[in-house]
Amino acid sequence: MNKIINLSLLLVLTVCFCSCKSVQSKKTTAITAEKILGNSSYQAMSYGGYREKTRDIESTVSQITDDLKILSAMNIKVLRTYNVHHTEAANLLKAIRELKKADPDFEMYVMLGAWIECKNAYTASPLIRNEDSKRNPIEIAEAVRLANEYPEIVKIIAVGNEAMVKWAWGYYVEPNIILKWVNYLQDLKKQGKLSKDLWITSSDNFASWGGGGKEYHTEDLNQLIKAVDYISMHTYPMHDTHHNPSFWGVLESEKLLSEREKIDAAMIRSRDYAIAQYTSVSNYMKSLGVQKPIHIGETGWASSSNELFDNTGSKATDEYKSALYFKLMREWSNKEGMSLFYFEAFDEQWKDSKNPLGSENHFGLINLQAQAKYALWEMVDQGVFKGLTRNGKPITKTYNGNEESLWLDVKTPAALIKK
Repeated sequence: MNKIINLSLLLVLTVCFCSCKSVQSKKTTAITAEKILGNSSYQAMSYGGYREKTRDIESTVSQITDDLKILSAMNIKVLRTYNVHHTEAANLLKAIRELKKADPDFEMYVMLGAWIECKNAYTASPLIRNEDSKRNPIEIAEAVRLANEYPEIVKIIAVGNEAMVKWAWGYYVEPNIILKWVNYLQDLKKQGKLSKDLWITSSDNFASWGGGGKEYHTEDLNQLIKAVDYISMHTYPMHDTHHNPSFWGVLESEKLLSEREKIDAAMIRSRDYAIAQYTSVSNYMKSLGVQKPIHIGETGWASSSNELFDNTGSKATDEYKSALYFKLMREWSNKEGMSLFYFEAFDEQWKDSKNPLGSENHFGLINLQAQAKYALWEMVDQGVFKGLTRNGKPITKTYNGNEESLWLDVKTPAALIKK
């Protein structure tokens, strides 16, 4: 009798376990890119977890798990990666799956980047823009493999990162290369070799999507716009405080404002500059008779610099301005129903390894000392990061939380602009 009862109980438990597992599987696979992108409940962030001055030293699954817990506490649920030829993307997916197993309610999804470059990129040989590097097919194949291995996590594949913009001199390709690989992935979806719900895009500068000069307006670009599931565009007003400072400075009508008010006005114009770039891409897309979503694949504002943007340059980089830009861009994108993959979660020092103070090393919202920058001080006060650590350190505030000390590093843009 006991054996019969035990066997019946085992059968019930097995059915319940399988049923729960099936429900969870259906839940995670039912969350598609279409439902995530533009949904303010799924805030997005660009992710790179490299701690050292070289990407040869990669983050472990354990380190990435710590990062994921921090990001989840910030209500980030979608991450963007850049390539699959390093192990970080694979380790990220492993870490997410492990956290999901431990807590079925844990949510984190990925926009998986496949790096694309031209033939002979980063070599002394002549660059051939309309041919693939040997690495490209391998990169695409690995992205496909990971998307199929982690369908409950990978919801988007981005073919290339700033791979078409002409100032990316060392590696950029002509749009026909991106178009070829986008079409290849779309065909795999039709053949059932990739999930039909997986969205395919390319993540590139606004100019590359037709929002800039006419040199970008090619038939291959037009076909690419029609081929992607949505446009992922980048905008960086911070860089243009030096390169194209038409919006940066103090207006004649603002001369009597307080220094903080002058800075706030300049930052609002910076946001509007980004919006104008978005609008230029939207207008070009619509001129082709195309209607599809546009999301911000990347934007950010460095908190420090020792060249071009520092206090001897455009006076653009400090924690106050970076925090305000983060706030303004989040408010705008949420209001417009767009996703914004903010760049980036954590400082990374490999980007400009020979110049520790270079702006590229300081786009993170959290620095390498596990200190939350001004943009996140309120979260620290709210206890969002309580019990969480990065590299064994609790998340504290920069400047020891002293706002007066922070303001000593904040400078007002000096240029007087005429409007």
